[in-house]
Amino acid sequence: MTDQSATAERVLVVDDEPDIVALVAYHLAKSGYSVSTATSGPEGLAVARRDKPSLVILDLMLPGLSGLEVMEELRGDPGTSRIAVLMLTARREESDRIKGLTLGADDYLTKPFSPQELVLRVAAILRRVKGGREDSEDVKQVGPLRIESTAHRVTVDGREVDLTPTEFKLLLLLAERKGRVQPRNLLLEIVWEAAPDIQTRTVDMHVQRLRAKLGPAGELIETVRGFGYRIKNVSERS
Repeated sequence: MTDQSATAERVLVVDDEPDIVALVAYHLAKSGYSVSTATSGPEGLAVARRDKPSLVILDLMLPGLSGLEVMEELRGDPGTSRIAVLMLTARREESDRIKGLTLGADDYLTKPFSPQELVLRVAAILRRVKGGREDSEDVKQVGPLRIESTAHRVTVDGREVDLTPTEFKLLLLLAERKGRVQPRNLLLEIVWEAAPDIQTRTVDMHVQRLRAKLGPAGELIETVRGFGYRIKNVSERS
């Protein structure tokens, strides 16, 4: 199922409940997106690799491969690592939310859900992706860390680091405000556009994952206890 204009942004819906797939696909298509669908983990992974959608709406409980396993595969493949992911699931436990966000989900919505809210969240995620890719051509250099805004590229000592769209926007924002503490609430407002049920824990999970990906350069991101985060000035770095 794929039809809208060739220029429409493509969204892949992966869910094993036909009614959910039909409902989500209908509202996305009505909003102008080109929609692909899959009903199992392996099929979703294959379609994502083939179509390279801008965003995947991914159920956690899928036959063949779980949603978390699919996301691990997507994030581990350079060809799909930058595809945005919105997790859509009946699981409400905080541990599931944290695990999904830690693995690189850009947002998390629980069932039952409002189709209108889902479409708004998709639009917000894609704006973040587009914003990250269309930033100024300035290159941000912080010690060994180099951020190329237009190319949406991050390197550490020349080694390229694959980041999700949300991770990239978070790192870019911190680099643009180097040396200045950024409160968690402000980061939520700018990077996540303050989705209604997104909590400050989301910021912590993304910073943790970002540091891990950056390796030793992750130490440039400082935690200011009880307040937020900042990237050190180069002069502060030994």
